[in-house]
Amino acid sequence: MDAILIMEMIAAAIAGAVLYTVIGIAPGTDETAVLAPVTLVLVLAGFEPIVILTFFISAIVAKKLTDSIPVAIAGIPGGVMSAPMVEHAMVLKKHGVPDLSIRKMASGSVIGTIIAVPMSLVLASLIAPLADVITDYSNQIFFGGAVFLALMTKNRILALVSIVPFALLIQGLRHLYWGIGAVPEDTTVFTSFFLGITIGPVILKLFELLNKDIRKKLPRHNKKEIRVNKHKVEKGFPNPFKILDKKEIGTTSFASVMGVLTFFMSPVGMTIFLGETLSSRVKDPIKRAARAISSMDGLTNAAYISGTLVPLIALGVPLSPTAIGPGSALFNAPPVFTLENNLHHLLSMSDFIIATVIGSIIAIGFTFYITIKYSQQICAFVFKYIPHEAMLGLFFGLVLMLSFMDAGWINIGGVLLISLVAGILHRWGVNYGVQFMVLYAAPWLVSVLVG
Repeated sequence: MDAILIMEMIAAAIAGAVLYTVIGIAPGTDETAVLAPVTLVLVLAGFEPIVILTFFISAIVAKKLTDSIPVAIAGIPGGVMSAPMVEHAMVLKKHGVPDLSIRKMASGSVIGTIIAVPMSLVLASLIAPLADVITDYSNQIFFGGAVFLALMTKNRILALVSIVPFALLIQGLRHLYWGIGAVPEDTTVFTSFFLGITIGPVILKLFELLNKDIRKKLPRHNKKEIRVNKHKVEKGFPNPFKILDKKEIGTTSFASVMGVLTFFMSPVGMTIFLGETLSSRVKDPIKRAARAISSMDGLTNAAYISGTLVPLIALGVPLSPTAIGPGSALFNAPPVFTLENNLHHLLSMSDFIIATVIGSIIAIGFTFYITIKYSQQICAFVFKYIPHEAMLGLFFGLVLMLSFMDAGWINIGGVLLISLVAGILHRWGVNYGVQFMVLYAAPWLVSVLVG
């Protein structure tokens, strides 16, 4: 590996860390919605595969480190994965120690990363001998994954019933495009459909604004006051093993290990389950909340890293919610990457190790330091000067552009249709994991239905 490529990887890692340090602090920035489009653009732009992976790992670590800041300061989730931590963070804020939330969550993220990187590489090596068998039955696994994730949701009956109709919608649009010649019959429109699902809740909200009755019911001139209290700034580089006590280090480490081992399961579900379980016996409210949020943040980081690396290294097909969501472009981004030719096939194990180590070390070195030292100043800047709507508008524009590139003008209408259906299903409780699994399983499922 030459020095120029190493420099490109370092630059990509720095770019990912800086960009997602800011994005992570912005409230409500869903992980899939902000990671998937940018990664896809890098893939389609022709960057080296190892550089893309380095950027992605750095982005994951930085995003998961900083999305704890708006939770601790304002009680607003920085992303979907930080939503389960709001209640515990508000307990600490109520007791006058919001800075403790930031330090505990950020430290939990660092421990989760430290554990997840080597453990994911080992687990991927153990699973690799079974790769051919798993790949041969990938369609059935995708369908089984959709059913499994549907059963894990609160509205499980609705989620199960929605699988077949949603698959018919996806394949129906593909056959329409083939029939009118929008794309060749050997081309499967995937990327824009994936992004349509990702941005579904946003599209649904935008369409609702066209209804004057809904617009009239919206609150107007309703400003929310957010107070940012100063906290003590530590000297030197913060040490996560000193910020957490021994019991918190133990529970965070255990949660991180479980996050790696259950990479194929819903990270949100595991975060809520383990976070509450590991802290339920602690009576002191501050200690209970601190233990819960540190464990939760460790698990989410570990789940995101392992959910990307294990399927990518061992299988080459996205068989985890993280791989199907934020990391999908690493597996399938036609015409650059396909399920038969992606990072799994293009990179060696040493490439994966180097990219992961560089990406995670740079993200931790930059973002963890910034999070502990300047979290409140950055949070105040983002709340004041970076509108949430501007970020969503940027990603919406990317979706429209990539929709046109996939299958022309008609696909913009098709993607909007998928987005509306996906947004409604998401609002009703059918999570992204179920919908993405259906997207992958749709060709096989419909072929089985029609015989």
